[in-house]
Amino acid sequence: MEAYIYDTVRTPRGRGKTDGSLHEITPIQLATQVLEGIRDRNGIDTADVDDVILGCVTPVGEQGADIARVAVLNAGYAQTTPGVQISRFCASGLEAVNMAAGKVVSGEADFVVAGGVESMSRVPMASDGGAWAMDPAVAYKTYFAPQGIGADVIATKFGFSRDDVDAYAVESQRRAKMAWDEGRFARSILPVKDIIGRIALDHDEHMRPDATMQSLAALKPSFAALGEDMPGFDTVALLRYPELEKVDHVHHAGNSSGIVDGAAGVLVGSKAIGEKYGLKPRARIRAAASIGSEPLIMLTGPEFVAGKLLKRAGMSKADIDLWELNEAFAAVVLRYMQAMDLDHGLINVNGGAIAMGHPLGATGAMVLGTALDELERTGKGTALVNLCVGAGMGTGTIIERI
Repeated sequence: MEAYIYDTVRTPRGRGKTDGSLHEITPIQLATQVLEGIRDRNGIDTADVDDVILGCVTPVGEQGADIARVAVLNAGYAQTTPGVQISRFCASGLEAVNMAAGKVVSGEADFVVAGGVESMSRVPMASDGGAWAMDPAVAYKTYFAPQGIGADVIATKFGFSRDDVDAYAVESQRRAKMAWDEGRFARSILPVKDIIGRIALDHDEHMRPDATMQSLAALKPSFAALGEDMPGFDTVALLRYPELEKVDHVHHAGNSSGIVDGAAGVLVGSKAIGEKYGLKPRARIRAAASIGSEPLIMLTGPEFVAGKLLKRAGMSKADIDLWELNEAFAAVVLRYMQAMDLDHGLINVNGGAIAMGHPLGATGAMVLGTALDELERTGKGTALVNLCVGAGMGTGTIIERI
């Protein structure tokens, strides 16, 4: 039994602020429109959907109470279709797809809709709390520091300067604009409508294609105060990495992932269910995996999960045509390319979250769809998609175009 991808959809990413175009669109509306899009584009009877799995990193308030099941009901799916909300932090959307594939391969499910949703303008990041950051005993044991500190430690430890991370960010913006100009996202984009049916947003609005090295140089580091002043997380980082003399704070709003709103969905199913509807699978899932990594630096998991994936699939790096890694921070991707010895021309070829934003629970499904669209556009065969994860993890998936 194999798991196939039949369709991917995503909303545009709206600026995660009160003046963002999706701020008035509730999380349940975002998730509902994705489920409706998957159903309507593929003409499926939702009684054949065995589960809906949605990632959501901050499942409180409007995003609480199992938003997946509520979206199933709101979208008019069959009453028999269940829904479950999951969180593996930033990789939640991809973890949802991996879980869906596991259900199909095991025979537990025929069709599963997997993806995620996050309205960061309406439900602030980290508003759910948690012992990792809030309980001093737990924080001390794990050398807790915010992700931005971890990103700056990566830059310091592996030798990436402010110019290095800014140059990467400028290139991400350039690639994202080129991708939009050339319509590379057109197959997957689902314009978001407001409550009376008007289009609220049909493009990624976080992009800043006019960014230059000079304009980024004017931005102050975002995490210097957290590190150097109260509460002084640099001290925590240096206790964990005593070989460093100091932490160089190089990340800022222009070379870090953008705070945005959005949702995405992936239709995963068996060969038999696709044949029932006359649907041609677009790709097969070759391998899926997650792994843990050091929790203070926290963002180096992708290199380790990539090795795990390749081993599991019986593949080598040379077998991968396209690489996608979520751009949580510029140094994350620079370190990944360094560790994996990857040419920049093979990874994130259509830009990433620095340019377009990172709607936490949805991003994993979004980057998977981006990779699949690019495989089809270029005629290439395989892609390895992965994300770094809070508290030190990595999640990844290898897909093969059919």
